[in-house]
Amino acid sequence: MGLSIGLVGLGQFGVAFADMFMNHPLVDKVAICDREVERMAPYAKKELWQKKLNSRDQYDSLDSILETDLDALVIIKPWLHAEQAVRAMESGKHVYSAVPLVSLPDGDEVLGWCDKIIDTSKRTGMRYMLGETSYYRANAMFCRQKAEQGLFGDFVYAEGEYFHDLDQPKCSLRKVQKNLTSSQSGKEWLEKAKEYKARGMQNGPMFYPTHSVSGPACVMNAHALKVTSYGYRNQNNDPYFTDHAFSNETALFEMSNGSTVRICEFRECAGSLGKEDETFRIMGTKGSYSEKQWTCNHRDDAPAEKDKYETVALTQEDMRDPLPQEVRDAFAECSKEQSNDAGDFVPSGHGGSHPYLVHEFVDAIYHNRQPAINAWESARYMAMGVMAHKSALLDGERLDVPDWGDAPE
Repeated sequence: MGLSIGLVGLGQFGVAFADMFMNHPLVDKVAICDREVERMAPYAKKELWQKKLNSRDQYDSLDSILETDLDALVIIKPWLHAEQAVRAMESGKHVYSAVPLVSLPDGDEVLGWCDKIIDTSKRTGMRYMLGETSYYRANAMFCRQKAEQGLFGDFVYAEGEYFHDLDQPKCSLRKVQKNLTSSQSGKEWLEKAKEYKARGMQNGPMFYPTHSVSGPACVMNAHALKVTSYGYRNQNNDPYFTDHAFSNETALFEMSNGSTVRICEFRECAGSLGKEDETFRIMGTKGSYSEKQWTCNHRDDAPAEKDKYETVALTQEDMRDPLPQEVRDAFAECSKEQSNDAGDFVPSGHGGSHPYLVHEFVDAIYHNRQPAINAWESARYMAMGVMAHKSALLDGERLDVPDWGDAPE
């Protein structure tokens, strides 16, 4: 018996995942939900969806889909994921949530939602997974393999960054904001945002830290202990940054494994400093990764043996973990973006991460295990950003980063 999954939110991001969740081999039934009811009609008409979507399993509100007996909900809605995730778990459903865990300009409130999601997951026994794309980029998968093999040695230093200028041609943040705020929920958010502005809450890119922090944190299997951070304030009165204390923020973290991590979250910048605008680099005493290159001295005893020293250039395909063949075939069947002209599976979406995110959540729920990016891991990512922003507001004051421990089995 497979899973039954409800897809909540079929807007510009939800559409990138809907077909794969529907066609995963471990899913037997799907339901769909969107307040913009016209978004659901195309799915009901798709021939491939007929085997798993019943015409009556279409809902125009979160309240109505929460009353069902579905096993899980995939919530891809803007801003208020946390509140919706808590309500879903309270109703007996596992949750996959889009990033970030919650998007609010109040750091204390963000940390409060981290508490609530972890408490709800523990109390209800429901699993929570954050759909952080960087966790399943090829470089993260490759580096986790090397870390598990002990080939990094002791971790020394890492850098993570998300350089996303608001006018970047391939993804304009101004256009994204316009699209998100044009929906019913978006218009409601604009009203709610006025409350934060009245309270003097100032936003910043570190409130969306998951793309930059998740790579180093998940590879090293470490969390932040301390942070000092600084911000750059917009200088030309750009209306996009009206409610922002900073348009760019840079943080330095002391990690639980003794390493140091530098994180950049920039929204006002020309291009990137390296070859990629969303990436990380990690240095260890034995091995290091940077810019699709692996270097390892294989030093178990000093000095290192010269003939064992290696530097290897890598491709995306070299670095990716394999997906089960039946999952690859299912995704290729349902999504043109996931297949080439010959019909072979080709992962796509945020560096090829999308199919891995879908499979990890479905497989974890089906086999009753914690998903990789669970509530505890997600909270660690969010806490790094929240405390970095707090430090920047305090001119770089060194602050403790809260932690909730590891996820239970």
